[in-house]
Amino acid sequence: MTATLRVLLLAPETRPSVMSDCHSLIEQEISDKSGVSGTAVKLAYKTVTGFAPGYYQRTLDKLIPQLVDRLEPYWADFAASGGSEFGDYLAKRGTEVSESLLSVTDAMATRSKRPAIVKAYRAVRGNAGRHIEAALPRVGELVMKYAG
Repeated sequence: MTATLRVLLLAPETRPSVMSDCHSLIEQEISDKSGVSGTAVKLAYKTVTGFAPGYYQRTLDKLIPQLVDRLEPYWADFAASGGSEFGDYLAKRGTEVSESLLSVTDAMATRSKRPAIVKAYRAVRGNAGRHIEAALPRVGELVMKYAG
């Protein structure tokens, strides 16, 4: 039986590296954005990272386990299929995977008591699926780094 992503990515000895790599992946993806949509994403990111000391890191720390859980069924199917590139697997299911991941941030935004954060999230939510789909190959690479 293949280990779960939760075990592979969130074990105490692995989690700090995974968190650091997730942060780098997010920064890389945001840096790559351009145009009006990219500007909105960059502004929203600046709002979240500048909101309060440590807020972004704490939020990421809460989100990653939930996102890993959303990726779990895809990982199980990928492992059972004998695939070699998880990023390709995710990209082929882009809309489905991105909506699954966005359900986590949608729920967090719904519960949030921070109007500035909610406003920033709502400003980018319309194009978020497209941005996440573009990031799926990198997400798959990150997972494979620890699970492959």
